[in-house]
Amino acid sequence: MSAVARIRIAPGYEISRLLKGGWQLSGGHGQIVGERALADMAAFVEAGITTFDCADIYTGVEDLIGAFRSAYPTLAGAVQLHTKFVPDLSALATLDRDGIQRIIDRSLARLQVERLDLVQFHWWDWNVPGHVDAALVLDELRRAGKIRHLGVTNYDVVHLRELLDAGVPVGAHQIQYSLLDARAENGMTALSAERGVPILGYGALGGGFLSQAWLGAPAPAPGLANRSLIKYRLIIDEFGGWARFQALLATLDAIAARHGATIAQVAMRWALDRPGVAGVIVGATSARHLADTVGVFALRLTDEDEREIAAATAGRAGPTGDCFGLERNREGPHGRIMKYELNARPG
Repeated sequence: MSAVARIRIAPGYEISRLLKGGWQLSGGHGQIVGERALADMAAFVEAGITTFDCADIYTGVEDLIGAFRSAYPTLAGAVQLHTKFVPDLSALATLDRDGIQRIIDRSLARLQVERLDLVQFHWWDWNVPGHVDAALVLDELRRAGKIRHLGVTNYDVVHLRELLDAGVPVGAHQIQYSLLDARAENGMTALSAERGVPILGYGALGGGFLSQAWLGAPAPAPGLANRSLIKYRLIIDEFGGWARFQALLATLDAIAARHGATIAQVAMRWALDRPGVAGVIVGATSARHLADTVGVFALRLTDEDEREIAAATAGRAGPTGDCFGLERNREGPHGRIMKYELNARPG
């Protein structure tokens, strides 16, 4: 396997540039077998992908990673654990210090650690005030030793700037960023460069759509197999529809053929090469494609490759607007598939 690149995103804190995503291990993505999932986590660490991304609202995933830490204590010591703090939509108006600390303590217990390496904060509704105050409480917990670094996820430019201006030490921003979704370039990459906030990109493979498996395939019928495919099928619609998507796949396939690579590797390499992107989160339910995933570090895109990709994406219809703006519209197709009330469940 190729060596997995690493990057320092804060003084004394280094991550693998590919991160193992946890969303696909949560509910709505098919059956996950516990022991097999733990062995897969071990395989990722042994391959050099040592940074795990999860969330308090990914059903069962923090517990699963905690079980991995118990089952593989030697490997667990090499892992960086990134989770999220995502208070329920209905709780935003009454969120207080005790509630915030209770959720952070729950993540610590589930993950079986004394300190969370990175906590990424999300706020569902900008019409509800309080996101700065909540972030400042999280910073107090950081200074108390429960959290190593603070980050955010799915912020827009206006509200990320508010946090930074309030003195919140935002150490990373996790956003969707891919060949299909370049909303990050509508102001967010500029702000991140200005204020020194590393970007952690998700969706680089479009939920698996950016792969040979979909090249030349007809548009999928309704009733897709999992939440990830449903989400990214909507993004393809925003991009310009199935025909435009197929033209992009054909371009990526030609580039991949020149390098002896795959469409997925080209898509990941493109995302890793974007200015300001520190790492790319790769969701996987197993280690089946691990060797191909790590192989991205043997690939280098040429200037010609970049020009061809730029031409293939130049006519995109969207998605438009700021990061996560479409998803915040609860009446629209992207917002209707979101789950807003996952944090209050017991456990």
